[in-house]
Amino acid sequence: MKTATIPSVRVEPAFRAEVEAILAKGETLSEFVEAAVRAGVQRRRMDAVFIERGLRARDEARRSNDYVDASTVLDSLQRKIETARLRTRK
Repeated sequence: MKTATIPSVRVEPAFRAEVEAILAKGETLSEFVEAAVRAGVQRRRMDAVFIERGLRARDEARRSNDYVDASTVLDSLQRKIETARLRTRK
């Protein structure tokens, strides 16, 4: 299988020096960039799965009538905060 390249990225010389300063012993800048891109891709995949799972849970809660609107929750929390403030003033 042939390999492909990822486009080069232009950065300020100071930033390149900063990156090179943190490379592990024997690690190349190319290896570091590849690892960072792979980690970014994995993080975005995980984020997408998390969001999809959350949306499915929201939809299921709405279907089962076990859903509480965000404004209702926030209003309840605000009342609790106000009650706690009143208690601490006494």
